[in-house]
Amino acid sequence: MIVPAGGRVPQIRGVVAHQSVLAVPDPVLVAGLPCAPAERCAVDLARTLPRMDALPFLDLCLRTGVCRPEELCAELARHARLRGVGQARQLVRLADPRAECRQESQLRLVLIDGGLPAPEPQLWVPDEAGFLRYRLDLGYRRLRIGIEYDGLSHLDRDRLRHDRTRMNWLSAQGWRMRHYTALDLYHHPSRITTQIAALLHA
Repeated sequence: MIVPAGGRVPQIRGVVAHQSVLAVPDPVLVAGLPCAPAERCAVDLARTLPRMDALPFLDLCLRTGVCRPEELCAELARHARLRGVGQARQLVRLADPRAECRQESQLRLVLIDGGLPAPEPQLWVPDEAGFLRYRLDLGYRRLRIGIEYDGLSHLDRDRLRHDRTRMNWLSAQGWRMRHYTALDLYHHPSRITTQIAALLHA
């Protein structure tokens, strides 16, 4: 929501207000309220949020179609010399609409920030007949390295059985799989990069 300079910011529970020195020339109406366009919000957040929070948001903006890459790039130009714009430029270049959840985006960023090549999100693996059999969260197709984030849904008994069938099939096709959880992602990210780097350089 946009409030004119000197105007009073309404107190809305759960909403935090921030001031910006950059004007919003073309606000859009959302539920009757004047708001900054999606690409402006996306770049503002990419400048100010921690990297691990900002990239998932940019991925989501592209995935849902509320922003297009060219709109983000045009918006970046308006933020030149503002604090955090360097981070925003880096993350906009990395943003990918194929990521399907926050942790996949964060796992990709951990690998990139660890100096590794960007893995391919939502990588499909075909069977011998060429039919797409399984989809990996992240992977390096040429080297047949697959990377998965396992959340709480993977603890379901039926899901666990499916995962084991999938894992055995991928292993038989020469795929080297690595699975990570929230403990790895948020507490031991360097272990992830070390393990994947060892596979890449084997």
